[in-house]
Amino acid sequence: MKASVIKIDPVNPDKIKISSAAKVIRAGGLVVFPTETVYGIAANLSDDKAMARLCKLKERPREKPFTVHISDEKMIRDMGCSVTDAARKLMDRFWPGPLTIILNSRHGKKVGFRMPSNKIAFNIIESSGVPVVAPSANLSGRIPPNTASEAMIDMLESVDMVIDGGPTEMGAESTVVDMTEDPPRILRAGIIRKSELLEAING
Repeated sequence: MKASVIKIDPVNPDKIKISSAAKVIRAGGLVVFPTETVYGIAANLSDDKAMARLCKLKERPREKPFTVHISDEKMIRDMGCSVTDAARKLMDRFWPGPLTIILNSRHGKKVGFRMPSNKIAFNIIESSGVPVVAPSANLSGRIPPNTASEAMIDMLESVDMVIDGGPTEMGAESTVVDMTEDPPRILRAGIIRKSELLEAING
């Protein structure tokens, strides 16, 4: 079954279309949408069937965690994670934006969070009302897509909906920093440079 493809203006996202995409995610569907970095596959973290489907699609073991995409810092608290002073400085400086921050939860697990600045992604996440994960919309070993057309090469028959919001702004994946260690450790180099992170933390 081919996914439905919906075009959304990235500057002035249509609320009805946003709500439609959020409803699919909430119901356990998979939705490809743009972020400021690359196109991602949005799924409801609290839906076991959706997560099993996403893991199969991405060829990823279920125990390997996905980054949680948020529109409100309340989600961090809801997932039992605490924000250190250093992490707070990074959030204040780079969120919303292309930075994934890994924090400790009270359950002894590490959880990564990102707040996208792309209006479409942000509004869909906010409207869904559920914890959303959104790994890049490519099959294992392929280059992460920067347009809906690129994403559809791999995803058109594997997801429920594709949001075409035009080309991504940055075209590269987010920087990932583990704030559970001292000093913090960069797990993936991305848009934000190490020097910028250190300046924000030490400033």
